[in-house]
Amino acid sequence: MANTDLLPPSVLKRKAVVYVRQSTQAQVQTNLESKRRQYELVDAAKRRGFRRVEVIDDDLGRSASGTMARPGFERLVASLCAGEIGAVLCLDASRLARNGRDWHHLLELCGLVEARVIDLDGVYDPGRPNDRLLLGMKGSMSEFELGMLRTRMLDAARSKARRGELRISVPIGYVWHREVGLGFDPDRRVQEVIRLIFARFRELGSARQVLLSLAAEGVCFPRPSDGKRLISFDWTPIRYRNVIGVLKNPFYAGAYAYGKSEKRTAIVDGRARKSYGHGKPLEEWEVLLKDHHEAYVDWDEFERNQTLLAANAYGRVGGTKSGRGGRALLVGVLSCARCGRRLSVCYRGRCPSQAGYRCERPNQMLGLPRCLGFGSSRVDEAVAGFGPSSRWRLRPRWKPSGGTWTTRPNDGGWQSWTLRRRVTRCRWRNDATPPAIPTTG
Repeated sequence: MANTDLLPPSVLKRKAVVYVRQSTQAQVQTNLESKRRQYELVDAAKRRGFRRVEVIDDDLGRSASGTMARPGFERLVASLCAGEIGAVLCLDASRLARNGRDWHHLLELCGLVEARVIDLDGVYDPGRPNDRLLLGMKGSMSEFELGMLRTRMLDAARSKARRGELRISVPIGYVWHREVGLGFDPDRRVQEVIRLIFARFRELGSARQVLLSLAAEGVCFPRPSDGKRLISFDWTPIRYRNVIGVLKNPFYAGAYAYGKSEKRTAIVDGRARKSYGHGKPLEEWEVLLKDHHEAYVDWDEFERNQTLLAANAYGRVGGTKSGRGGRALLVGVLSCARCGRRLSVCYRGRCPSQAGYRCERPNQMLGLPRCLGFGSSRVDEAVAGFGPSSRWRLRPRWKPSGGTWTTRPNDGGWQSWTLRRRVTRCRWRNDATPPAIPTTG
């Protein structure tokens, strides 16, 4: 560690950079004293002889653990590489980095360009072995401190959750009471709409039918208008996600659940990137306490509901839907030109039934009229008639102006023909490998 008098003129003629950072937006809004002390380093740099002082505060509200991008830190590194910086000022080592990769990379660059690192304890020259050792120890302690704080915090939260006392976010219909803990929302209207969903599901046995029934009656569902506090609501038309969210949430069966999702880490551009909210199977939840609080339905009914919902479901979100042996040819590859959703297949009449394509999603999700629907015979015949003597990989596109559906085969030739007017609202998106098309020859 060097003294103030040892700052050479070659360092003082360059600019000093004051790096300001706080880890979260909550700290930015509430920990005002820490932010004020960091900005006061500008005066400290001027007292040490620097005429030009720049403040980099782009990383306010960003963690330095290495799991998120820090544009301010990247700008600092770029200026160091350009030789424009004579000293980097920070309140302590943890402001610059909380991970060894960023910290030691910064020290290496400072040593190469003979820049100084200045904190409240003094001036350090990373080019000197003793100063480099001391700075390395400070960075390691900063990284270790973050790990210890996180471990203690998570262990305390898990311990409290195992007793059912951790006040986690709860679904609509419940609130945390100061004295009695978790209980029903005192708003009777909120309770009634949740009970109505369960009662209608007992009657109809289908989440979609529950939606259609409630939408036809003009039932509204509460939507929080104050963030996560669940004190005031806006009542909006009920949606499918409201129905399915109530039916699948174990909280409504009196169960306290914690650890339902997990985080995953991937290496992106040489850095760890964490993503959260990946759901886990019920058997892998960290905490599941039955009969923890007042329930809208009992646990046995909840399990019966899950079994029935699983039996009703077909296909998953995303991906091309597979055919189940029906007569329709273009199962899972047609989409609606009005809303962009994939068309579903329906069958009418007695055996052999007539297949048709319909846009069901607006009806299923919002209880609105279907966008369109048409028979499958003409469309299937036209697509099956592609290439009587060759096999083509197709990317059809509908041209509403000319009323033709134009395709491009592998041999580079062009062919087109006119389809029925009823399919002018549809297009075939070749998102995945197209279905097998019968050919001859």
